[in-house]
Amino acid sequence: MQRIKSIKLLHWAIIGCGLVVSAVSCKKYLDPDPVSSFNTAFVFSDVPNAQKAVLAAYQDMEGDNGYGIRISMYYSYDNDEMIGMHQLGDNDRGDIAHYNANSGNSQLYNPWVQLYQGIERCNICIYNIPTMPLYTKGSAQQVGELHRLYGEALTLRAQYYLELVRNWGDVPAQWLPSAQQANVFLAKTDRDTIYNHLLNDLQQAESLVPWRTDVGSLGDGIDERITLGAVKALRARIALYRGGYSLRRASSIYGQTMARPADYLDYYKIAFQECSDLLARRDEHTLNPSFQAVFKNGPDAHTIDTKYGEILFEVGMSGGQGTNDSKLGYYDGTKVNASLSGNAAIGVLPTYFYLFDSTDTRRDVTCAAYEVAKDLNRLTGHPITTIVEAKFRRDWITNPSVMTSTAQYYGVDWPIIRFSDVLLMYAEADNEINHGPNASDIAAFNEVRTRGYGGNASLIGTTPTDYTGFFNAIVRERSLEFGGEGIRKYDLIRWNLLASRLADAKTNLTNLAAKTGTFTGGYASNTWNFSQLPTSEYYDSANSTIATGIKWGTSLYAPAVTPAGPYKKVTWVSSSIANVLSSSGSSNAYAVDFKPNHSELLPIPQAAIAADYNLTQDYGY
Repeated sequence: MQRIKSIKLLHWAIIGCGLVVSAVSCKKYLDPDPVSSFNTAFVFSDVPNAQKAVLAAYQDMEGDNGYGIRISMYYSYDNDEMIGMHQLGDNDRGDIAHYNANSGNSQLYNPWVQLYQGIERCNICIYNIPTMPLYTKGSAQQVGELHRLYGEALTLRAQYYLELVRNWGDVPAQWLPSAQQANVFLAKTDRDTIYNHLLNDLQQAESLVPWRTDVGSLGDGIDERITLGAVKALRARIALYRGGYSLRRASSIYGQTMARPADYLDYYKIAFQECSDLLARRDEHTLNPSFQAVFKNGPDAHTIDTKYGEILFEVGMSGGQGTNDSKLGYYDGTKVNASLSGNAAIGVLPTYFYLFDSTDTRRDVTCAAYEVAKDLNRLTGHPITTIVEAKFRRDWITNPSVMTSTAQYYGVDWPIIRFSDVLLMYAEADNEINHGPNASDIAAFNEVRTRGYGGNASLIGTTPTDYTGFFNAIVRERSLEFGGEGIRKYDLIRWNLLASRLADAKTNLTNLAAKTGTFTGGYASNTWNFSQLPTSEYYDSANSTIATGIKWGTSLYAPAVTPAGPYKKVTWVSSSIANVLSSSGSSNAYAVDFKPNHSELLPIPQAAIAADYNLTQDYGY
């Protein structure tokens, strides 16, 4: 895989590191040269050094404290799709997942610091690159690369701030390097002000960053660096957050409640325009015809899709360590040989499994009801209560394979934005602006849904044409499309649906365990009667392999029938489903401590409060 030339591969070359963090932190990268040998004038004296400074700014998306595990796989659960399978009361990831986090939680401070470190690195680049003589007076190639680097830094900073705001709400906002700040002990800045700044920054970045297919003229060809498609897609996403609901501080004009601004439609219009621009450039980005290939042939295979460009923005991972790599496929995904490796730490709610129709190809990409047996080939079927998120799964990771590895880091990239998100944001924004969908909105929606059904449009049902029906279809389709990608919780928050959807999931889980009532599946016409779902399931123990996938002997959507042949039984719909609702020290205490108008945001780490006398704790923490 063609990796970006960042800190993860060129540890010896990160001159930008010395400008941001202490000599102790940088020693492992810069030994034997002292940090003091690299000053700002040297770093921004030529294009190669400026490039290294920007590539160093990418690093803070990586590793355990970035999208390698904590931001991607701790903070986005529990939601109405999946549950973090860790114990309540652990003052760790379990309390974050189950909405019991306090300011002393051990998993909050380091990501907070790393996000701000990324911002500081970006600030240094943003401040210095435009002042370089080569920025305006260099050769065409030098000017083009420096403009691109400046735009990349603006975009990276926007992503770092987005992550801070959607997890913590109003946060301190610093737009200059610390060396240029009169006071680094900052109070909180209102999130709307931050979002407005980011939208302006990204609009500027659009004039600086090339399209994906144009980067060859600037040097390295297609890689994991930010291109114009990523900038536009991120600007659309931030516009929807700016126009959406969020939990406000008690001191705000809204009070401590979920609220959205009166001018929210202005931001939906920004999102619509950005997505329209992207839909007009299908030569740059479009859907991969195969949903499975997006993951199995992309991040899991350590390759970049140069044909379709569906993943517009992804975090490159490698290096086999906690600073630069990811635990995707180890922390989540299927287990291998029971205890050889794999935490299976993100559980799929049985009700989410049944949100998918039987012919929706996304179900078996997103959800895995098996683990790999000791022979590292055959699959062992799992009960419905131990289905795991599986877009990043160990048995799909190749180039090289990690099946026999006892390591935890596999170099699997984290996708930030895919083209299907662009299509659905386009449809959502236009539906909101016009208070109802038009033909192009329905076409964009149907394109995503049809791909989910393997290209068979006859299976997708009838798309609603009224405002409310279409919005509800968008809410459902985004769940089917993006499960396990760290998006759902934040979608529900910006729609002000998190509280109600968690409550609905608890009701549906209770009813499913009792086999009573009904549940609407992937489309309004598909309603499952819980009493008709099977109590047991049977898998072909001889012929279920990594190559074939798990082979079920009977329907998962009809009463149980015992098949003939070499089938083994697993428990399916039974009263044990209710165990995910347990709160007595269980790892399955699904969203047990969620409180509306409080739990939508995380508490600011106590260590950050202690370090900044102007920083306050809010939202009842």
